[in-house]
Amino acid sequence: MRRRTPTGSATTYDRFLAADPGLIRLLSALSTVCATLLTLGVIAMLDAPVPILVTGALTAMVSTVAVTEPRPRDQALTLAMGAPVALATMAVGSALAPHRAVADLVFVLVIFTALYIRRLGPRATALGVISFQLFFVTQFVNTRVEQLPQLFLAVLVAFGSSAVVRFAVLRQRPEQTLARLQRAFRLQLVLVLDVLTDLAEGGPEAPRAERAADRLRRHVARLHADALMIQDRLATAAPDGRTAAAIQRRVAEAETAVERLTVLVLRVLWPGADVDAPTRHLRRARSAGPSLNARETAARAVLVLELRALRATIGPGSPRPAGANADEERDRLLDYRRDRHLPDASPAVQDVLRSAGDVAHALLSLCPAADKKAPPAGDNHEGTRSRRDSGEKDTAPKQQVPGVRPTTRTAFQVATGSALAVVGGELLSPERWYWAVFTCWVVFISTTSTGEILVRGYRRLIGTVVGAVAGLALAALMGNAPWLAFVLAGLSVFGMYYTIAVSYTLMSFFVTTMIGMLYALLHTLTPGVLVVRIEETALGIAGGLAAALLVLPVRTRKRTDQLLGDVLERLRTVLSPLLARLAGGAGGDLLDSARALDSALDKLRLSAQPLITPISPLRSRRRAALSVLGLLETAAFHTRSLAATAEPSSTGLGIGADPSLVKEVQRIDRNLATLISQVAAPGTGPSLARGPGIPARIEAGGEEGRPEDDNATRRILRHLQRVDESVQRLARTLGVPVRDDTRGAVGTSPPSTAEPDGAADRRSSVP
Repeated sequence: MRRRTPTGSATTYDRFLAADPGLIRLLSALSTVCATLLTLGVIAMLDAPVPILVTGALTAMVSTVAVTEPRPRDQALTLAMGAPVALATMAVGSALAPHRAVADLVFVLVIFTALYIRRLGPRATALGVISFQLFFVTQFVNTRVEQLPQLFLAVLVAFGSSAVVRFAVLRQRPEQTLARLQRAFRLQLVLVLDVLTDLAEGGPEAPRAERAADRLRRHVARLHADALMIQDRLATAAPDGRTAAAIQRRVAEAETAVERLTVLVLRVLWPGADVDAPTRHLRRARSAGPSLNARETAARAVLVLELRALRATIGPGSPRPAGANADEERDRLLDYRRDRHLPDASPAVQDVLRSAGDVAHALLSLCPAADKKAPPAGDNHEGTRSRRDSGEKDTAPKQQVPGVRPTTRTAFQVATGSALAVVGGELLSPERWYWAVFTCWVVFISTTSTGEILVRGYRRLIGTVVGAVAGLALAALMGNAPWLAFVLAGLSVFGMYYTIAVSYTLMSFFVTTMIGMLYALLHTLTPGVLVVRIEETALGIAGGLAAALLVLPVRTRKRTDQLLGDVLERLRTVLSPLLARLAGGAGGDLLDSARALDSALDKLRLSAQPLITPISPLRSRRRAALSVLGLLETAAFHTRSLAATAEPSSTGLGIGADPSLVKEVQRIDRNLATLISQVAAPGTGPSLARGPGIPARIEAGGEEGRPEDDNATRRILRHLQRVDESVQRLARTLGVPVRDDTRGAVGTSPPSTAEPDGAADRRSSVP
């Protein structure tokens, strides 16, 4: 299987932009490094000693990364409030440094307060982080009261440098970030089509076909992540609600169209395989039936040609063949979605070509500038206006968790763990005790259960050990060269913030490497110091785990059950207004509800990491968790496709009024309600009902009977059927009984749960 290579600097930059959507990680790392270097440059000109330089550098890092509001004016206000907080914290920490017991007690109180005030919003969270980090700096550098004038100057220079970099050197306006995210989304579409083309050209018999299929799934997952990032920034970056709604709909249409195309191509290449959604949790696409026959092999050449034409409409690096005409290619692709000029091929291949036409239509709506003659997409702004524009609230029922708030629980847990870390750290090393406290703090950040803390703890320990070895090696190589140590520390800072969203282990590695360079600058770096660093890290992890287990504990199973119930509630919220929308009424904002479902599923996936990590010794629980995630991702994929298909098609379709469809969708809704109650209280509710199934075909409501309306109708019905199948399979996986409530209605699909997994996929090629 050949792989495409970049052909020029533009392509290399595009691939880099696709790997870092919106350049968010790059700009964050560069901002931190630039603010740190600017601070060091100003303080060095004042001939300040090394401890003051280190204080200024660490303060610049904290003041840059702690402020996270999207709007520049909010960032400026937070920075202005953060400076006096930092000065006060520096003064208190320096004054208490000689009084060890009092300083330890105040440090624990600072930690509790910093976490407790997170409930007040991003600004309070940033101020809490600044206060914690600056108190830590006073203990790390061992500042004294007589140094306060220089320390205050270093803090003010650091905050000023952070402001200069943020608002002048590397200014990041929300609309620019949104534009880069949209470009990254289009580039990820290009990568998906590249892999699809290579896969279709090489065929399933290629040596690395399955590896290419896995790579395809990874690109589709990144495409979905890019779509969610765009969704998250529409409220603050779009100029108005109408524009936000248009961007949201076009992105959703393009994403779901490419996802459907991916599933269909995989089914054509691996006939009979259990390919129901582009998800990484389901089984690999190994064929469960015969390989491609001669007819499909001949049609595959047409498929490759059309995938190349589709690829050429949206991205650079794929020139058209000699004599190819862009208008003719576009019109041919759009004709496929109208059932025109389809080649003599199997229904599965014809469905792929119809889907390619849908992708072309979605891409022309996504990139209207790509072809000035492209037909305008029908923007149903009334049906797709955003919640921000209409004032609509999130209608999904919330999981009411009894007890204290999460911020209060975390504050008590981290304060308790920090107190344990202080005592253990003082006994282990009175000079380096603060590393145990710092570790206890960071392992709790963005975690909600004991299992998540355990996973983050072992990842941090691995990164710390490797980083300590790297720090010693770099210190030996650089010798007595302080500026080289500053350069390596700066590179470590860049690596730390560039990898923080990718790998917590890598981030921990760069943190420890940076600390090694700082110790080298303070002339205190020895192998024994880094060994103490590792020991204090392990002690902080142990203290954090002990606090998580003893103080208001949240078990991983309880947390995942809560999030699972939330995902099912979100799923029900999308399906409930669907019939009203299909019947031509105002059924609510389906795309917003579908994106809320995706976000809830992302939270569940993160919380399930302790269960699905490869090192988990509980193999049966790992398989069950992977199965549940796979089924939920399948249901979310079909629900997202339903929302994207129903939004623009609701004016031309009236299938929601069909009595058999109404009855079946109501049954799915009752099944979801039953499953939600069973997840909340196992064994207390009724069983799920298995009905006749979603009708296989309903006449479109449009008077002209357009082929695209008929195809959209079949697609909607098939998506509903797949959601029904996923819910019932999920119930069986969770041990919830499913009773047979079949009525034997004529013209309906056979009961899906009576078939082995994948049988329904082999009946029809429409995803």
